[in-house]
Amino acid sequence: MGKTEREKMLANEPYGANDPELVALRLAAARQLQGFNQSAPDNGPTRSRLIAELFDTVGANCEIYPPFHCDYGRHIKAGKNLYINVNCTILDCNWVIIGDDVLIAPNVQIYTAYHPVDPDVRLTGVEMAAPIAIGNNVWLGGGVIVCPGVTIGDGTTIGAGSVVTRSIPAGVVAVGNPCRVVRSVMPAIEI
Repeated sequence: MGKTEREKMLANEPYGANDPELVALRLAAARQLQGFNQSAPDNGPTRSRLIAELFDTVGANCEIYPPFHCDYGRHIKAGKNLYINVNCTILDCNWVIIGDDVLIAPNVQIYTAYHPVDPDVRLTGVEMAAPIAIGNNVWLGGGVIVCPGVTIGDGTTIGAGSVVTRSIPAGVVAVGNPCRVVRSVMPAIEI
């Protein structure tokens, strides 16, 4: 028996996004997100429970502010001490792995999904999705866009408005469109 469309999606192979299983999973996530996004601002326990049910895994002390959007949720693995500010979108058609102590500013977009560049192939409705990995102690500034297949190394800062089209190493500050390393992060000197 061949792979399901979801298995193809998670393997970064061409897949049909309108597959009934995928449509049902997206609808279930949308229902969970509706409850999360309409939750009372002082109802932290409900928000935490809804995110724990939505994500594959989530570490302790996770704080996400509505509105938050994702395709499936179940393809997101988040570490401890995650902070996501308002209006974050994660298209988790493939795995999105977020390390510990990550700060995500407002309006950040994380996209695993992409489409064929050949217009004739694109008309077939085929899509692909490449995983994204965000290391520990990373800060994504406001309005950052992280593109499919990118890895961001530990201790890195991505400046506001950057479009991350390629992987960025650990311990650097990177900015721009396309995002480029501008300097290394020097370790703190203890006195």
